[in-house]
Amino acid sequence: MLEPGNNRELPPIPGKRYFTIGEVSELCGVKPHVLRYWEQEFPQLKPVKRRGNRRYYQRQDVLIIRQIRSLLYDEGFTIGGARQRLTGEEAREDLNQSQQIIRQVRTELEEILKILRR
Repeated sequence: MLEPGNNRELPPIPGKRYFTIGEVSELCGVKPHVLRYWEQEFPQLKPVKRRGNRRYYQRQDVLIIRQIRSLLYDEGFTIGGARQRLTGEEAREDLNQSQQIIRQVRTELEEILKILRR
């Protein structure tokens, strides 16, 4: 298991659709009980639950967990600070996506206007 001070690289994420909690534990260097705790603390982390309440994480969940791990262990954030940081990044990503969509729609409308003026 990876310790906070260990600089060893995390293993690459395999091209699977779903991962068990044990697999995610190994991929992220975090024990399963910590993953279950983080589910309560970070609203972004929502694994699919199936038979017998078994958790199945998707690739996006694994990436979020690695980001949380980095914020807590490498950058020294508290749980609350990491939660705020992730929420702020989501808001910035949403804003960037919205701006991109607006630019794309504007470009398409300008092209349509050129066609109509002909």
